[in-house]
Amino acid sequence: MARRKRTSWDRIKENIPAPLKNKFILSTGIFVLWMFFFDTNSIISQYNLQVTLQELKNKKAYFENEIQETERKHRELFRNNATLEKFARENYIMKKNNEDVFVIVKEKEYK
Repeated sequence: MARRKRTSWDRIKENIPAPLKNKFILSTGIFVLWMFFFDTNSIISQYNLQVTLQELKNKKAYFENEIQETERKHRELFRNNATLEKFARENYIMKKNNEDVFVIVKEKEYK
């Protein structure tokens, strides 16, 4: 019987550990690598989505608090005419007929 010549591929196959020669372990390992790094729903993309979700939840909570504060100010403002007049005088520089209004503008510091 003729002896077959050993090729470089045969030498490489001999150096592979036994568990990696098992086709089930090899296919499971490839599947896990694919799911962790290459799939559209990989662990990396899921982490990024979780970070984005947390940021959006924080923004939602911030804006809900801002809405509540604005609604509280709105109710306070329109509760009586004195607060409405005060608001108009301070923010829109409105005045009565018999008074003068002086607006003091602070100069901005430029550096």
